[in-house]
Amino acid sequence: MNRIGFLVSVMVVAMLVLTGCGETTTSRAGSGALMGAAGGAAIGSISGNAGRGAAIGAGTGLIGGYLFDQHRRGNID
Repeated sequence: MNRIGFLVSVMVVAMLVLTGCGETTTSRAGSGALMGAAGGAAIGSISGNAGRGAAIGAGTGLIGGYLFDQHRRGNID
């Protein structure tokens, strides 16, 4: 279990470092979806369903990346 905790910690740090990647709405939403899918798959594999975790993470990352882009552009307060 200690190894899984370490891997999840590394994934979280990597996602935080790469959160601001991209200059366009599409690239920010895409990178958010990819990071969400990776994180969701990692967490989903712990609970036994990596596919469902990846799908949920990808959707959440896509929405998060889009909202981050809109906030950076000043469209959302």
